[in-house]
Amino acid sequence: MTDNAKIILETINNSNDHLTAEEIFFKLKEQSYKIVLPTVYNNLNTLYREGLIRKVSIEGQPDRYDKSIKHDHLICQKCGKISDFNFDDLTNLINEQLNDSIISYDLKVNYICDECKKNSN
Repeated sequence: MTDNAKIILETINNSNDHLTAEEIFFKLKEQSYKIVLPTVYNNLNTLYREGLIRKVSIEGQPDRYDKSIKHDHLICQKCGKISDFNFDDLTNLINEQLNDSIISYDLKVNYICDECKKNSN
């Protein structure tokens, strides 16, 4: 693993946010790392392919990157906020319904967050 990939992986693993490539780039620049945005994108793609990070794709928004630890996501339909949530593991239920084995799944649940509910009243 390259030094740049290690720094990017560390940035993602130490964050409680779901960072975009640009947010990662700016965090690294703030820490005085000499890195360019295409290098961030290339390393993110490699880290994702190797299963070291997760990619959270939401229509109309830039991809966001997250720790590889198994968890699900709640996505507010109004403000786009992404929150981590741990539902019961659905692997066995999905396998039974498909009558086949899955490798993994990525659950994104759309909802309206409490802050947006308060603001709409």
